[in-house]
Amino acid sequence: MEKLNLNKHISGQFNAELDGVLNQVLVMGGLVEQQLGDAITTVHEQDMDKARQIMANDAKVNALEMQIDEECTRIIAKRQPTASDLRLVLAIIKTINDLERIGDSARKIARMVLDNANKTQPPLVSMENMGRRTVKMLHESLDAFARMDVNAAIEVHKEDDKVDREYESIIRELMTFMMEDPRSIPQVLNVMGCARTLERVGDRVQHICEYIIYFVKGKDVRHTSEEDIYKMLDADR
Repeated sequence: MEKLNLNKHISGQFNAELDGVLNQVLVMGGLVEQQLGDAITTVHEQDMDKARQIMANDAKVNALEMQIDEECTRIIAKRQPTASDLRLVLAIIKTINDLERIGDSARKIARMVLDNANKTQPPLVSMENMGRRTVKMLHESLDAFARMDVNAAIEVHKEDDKVDREYESIIRELMTFMMEDPRSIPQVLNVMGCARTLERVGDRVQHICEYIIYFVKGKDVRHTSEEDIYKMLDADR
């Protein structure tokens, strides 16, 4: 991982602890990204074995979250970090929570594929495209996190608007499909739930971008419009 411009401490051990936790976050992020990408693939290929593997791997994501959270708690108790160090630890805790939720989203999609096996399928091409966009967003947010790159985080943050528009389009398609074939309603409702899950993945990736801004700039931009975020950051320059 590219070294962040973190404060250097008298205690080299403290630096090592921070670096170690950051690396663990990226390991967890890589696993979650793989899970989400595989889940989208199962939607397209109806790969039941891969869907079952996603379900099984979710336990690894949960274990990593607990491990990192425990290490962050230990750092707070032992080191009593302040200023940017405390912001970093808090950003990590929040990030792994959103990563765990994204892992849950991958599991939910895999469950939908298993539940809908051998049943009438609504058109899923649009959902796959939306899914690929969210995977790309997640990858780029993790890259921004590794470098704590505010500009990159802002660019990823913008992408959620496209995910929202795709979600609205998918819902319209699925409603039309249900009206044309009422027998498909149970399956379509499952797919609608997964489309909503993917839309929430986009929101959670936005959260990760906001945590990057929080760490680097010391500004809490949650529940802030993009326009106001840009104004806030421009005022700091």
